[in-house]
Amino acid sequence: MVKPLNQTKVLVTPTSFGKFNQTLIDELEGCVGGVIYNDTGKPLSSSELSNLLPGCDGYIAGLDEINAAAIRSADVLQVIARYGVGVSNVDLDAAAQKGLVVTNTPGANSQSVAELTLGLILNLIRPIIFASQITRDGGWPRTKGLSLAGKTVGILGLGAIGKEVARRLSGFECQLLAYDVAFDLDFVKQFGIHLVDVGELIARSDVLTLHVPVTSETRKMVNAEFLAKMKPGAYLVNTSRGELIDEGALYVALERGSLAGAALDAFQDEPPGEGHRLASHPKVIATPHMGAHTDGATNAMGEMALRDCLAVLSGEEPQYRVI
Repeated sequence: MVKPLNQTKVLVTPTSFGKFNQTLIDELEGCVGGVIYNDTGKPLSSSELSNLLPGCDGYIAGLDEINAAAIRSADVLQVIARYGVGVSNVDLDAAAQKGLVVTNTPGANSQSVAELTLGLILNLIRPIIFASQITRDGGWPRTKGLSLAGKTVGILGLGAIGKEVARRLSGFECQLLAYDVAFDLDFVKQFGIHLVDVGELIARSDVLTLHVPVTSETRKMVNAEFLAKMKPGAYLVNTSRGELIDEGALYVALERGSLAGAALDAFQDEPPGEGHRLASHPKVIATPHMGAHTDGATNAMGEMALRDCLAVLSGEEPQYRVI
């Protein structure tokens, strides 16, 4: 028997939930019996979740450590509604064994992440941040930069975000290369994208941007061998997940000068912490996993996660089921 919604309790851990749309909070609180919010300002650890999940029927989840131990603590949980597209932080096997429904929000942040990707590319090839800091301090630096026109940009992963990146880059008169295991041929033709294998993509790109999920095949795919194949003086951009990169290998490549620079919106451990040798490297632009931190993406993720969470709690099929 389905429990009445007004007798259920929901845990909400993304701190931006409802930030730009108060009606999401009002609707959730008006539907269910109780809501617990994350007041730490950061993703929760497994032990922190284990203290909060007991008694919760629904869980709108951020980038928390949702491992088997946390899932075991969830005595009445029915649904984990991921606020975002990635589910690599969720132990899906443990969730399936417990009979939980897991959902996500595909496409909600595609435009926002693509916009950040473009901003990072432009800041890498033109020393905007450096020049601004020097000018603010009274200097007037003579800078050198690259134009995107005539350069080759490689897009590793032509899914929802990769497509939005390609769409935005198409006006810069650069050559677009892409690789994906599956692709939309009509889209590729429309935007003049050249499909190549991974090896060619790595070797030819002046700028290489990552837009693939974390899987057993992609985890630390950007390793020493990968980096050695990159074009000398190329730039690397990662607005996907930190687990894609072997951070030690990237640090060595930057130190050796084989790469001109990197822009990283994601790290293996988040936050990377003060003095992190990669985040603080002079050739690195580091941002705090902010790709989805816009009003549009936040509202879309909140709406989609809320709808699927309430659907499952009401005994209905969610729209964006993962398992």
